Amino acid sequence: MPISALRELRAVGITKDKELTRMADYLRHAQRQIDRRLLRGETIPNAEKVFSVFEDYTRWISKGKAGTPFELGVPVCVLEDDCGFILHHRIMWKGSDVDHAQPMIKDTQARFPALHGCSFDRGFHSPANRARLDELLVDNVLPRKGYLTTADKERESGATFVTMRRHPGIESKINGLEHHGLDRVRAYGSKGFARVVALSVVACNIHHLGRVLQRQRNEALNGLRLGKRPRLVA
Repeated sequence: MPISALRELRAVGITKDKELTRMADYLRHAQRQIDRRLLRGETIPNAEKVFSVFEDYTRWISKGKAGTPFELGVPVCVLEDDCGFILHHRIMWKGSDVDHAQPMIKDTQARFPALHGCSFDRGFHSPANRARLDELLVDNVLPRKGYLTTADKERESGATFVTMRRHPGIESKINGLEHHGLDRVRAYGSKGFARVVALSVVACNIHHLGRVLQRQRNEALNGLRLGKRPRLVA
């Protein structure tokens, strides 16, 4: 729809409809980007592009993996404890991984002061980020990206670093979240997306709790069969 037609609609008061006004704003945004890209030869950063006029918070996520080099959506950061429960999650509406690591740890420590160590994915690494996390954590298991110096090799081959490195575990938890509602979010708007993420985390934790109780019950029953003294099951 040309701008002139939108002005005519505004003249008769039709653009009081918020949805039509929002679409008109997207049209102007697209026209400006077409002018920059085709007429001026500029490269439009992904952060300035609109990938969905219905869910405008949608981002371009570079996966860097064979077969799925990118995805459209919103990245979600989760923090899992040693027992397999998700302690905290954070929706990364803006910024990259390095921008959310420190706030994620601070928020979690405010709820769980005993948190003294954490294992991160390599994508969270930056020299400044590593220094900030060293101040917050006793055991900062943050692998370096790219070339490893001799000091980095010694650090990442240490017993504590190797023992706490648990990236495959969090990958399993992410897969679990997808099976509890995050594979395809059907809610509308950013608030709906945030609600589904929170409910998926709760569902995933409840499912994991059920498996823990089931395992404890099975162990208690096996102990009775073997003539052992039964343990108290929570």
